[in-house]
Amino acid sequence: MTETAAGTDWRAWQESWDRQQEWYMPDREERFRVMLDMVEAVVGPEPRVLDLACGTGSITDRLLRRFPAATSTGVDLDPALLAIARGYFAGDGRVSFVTADLADPGWTRLLPYGSYDAVLTATALHWLPVGPLTTLYGQLAGLVRDGGVLMNADHMTDLGTPRINAAERAHRHAAMDRAKAAGALDWSDWWDLAAKDPVLAAPTAERFAIYGEHADGDTPSAEWHMRTLRESGFSETRPVWASPSDTVVLALK
Repeated sequence: MTETAAGTDWRAWQESWDRQQEWYMPDREERFRVMLDMVEAVVGPEPRVLDLACGTGSITDRLLRRFPAATSTGVDLDPALLAIARGYFAGDGRVSFVTADLADPGWTRLLPYGSYDAVLTATALHWLPVGPLTTLYGQLAGLVRDGGVLMNADHMTDLGTPRINAAERAHRHAAMDRAKAAGALDWSDWWDLAAKDPVLAAPTAERFAIYGEHADGDTPSAEWHMRTLRESGFSETRPVWASPSDTVVLALK
């Protein structure tokens, strides 16, 4: 990594974020594929997409590679991840980014469009407690056009299956430990590297001032998400993909 933003290898940072996330979720690409399959199935190959809590723009990257005529608005509050996203997509007129706090009631007023064909989010909304998440779902129902979709891919815990949950977690963490021993970067390792980079050091420090080490939200069940989305104004909801730990819930407006 070089000492100027213009010379920074943003692709390398994007790829290193993907590898770090895959340490936690080795099936991450599969959930993205299914999400884009359902975007195409429901709203077609030229969607206007809201990439919610976009991070470095992982969803947008895959969206535009698969659907070159798509457009995307990425929304996040994290200054370091947004710096990578903006650097990586610099000059691409199909993409815009908005710095916004999803807990702020007025965040939707910052968006460049009043409606979207699809809202996509992955491994992000578990940072929110159920109260703010319920409010957010209501706001998103107002942004998704009739016939459009929202998809949330995230940790969704069924508290009625504690033994299955414990077995899955133990198995997953054993695999993560093996990968870590082989050299994989975990969350802390990745952020340590970002904090030492001349370009990312300042936004990384700002990021930790905003969030602290980690935000503790909730991980309600898929059934909770589906019920809350229906109560928020979506007409149909169902899972369209699941792993032992995560689920993609689709809500149709």
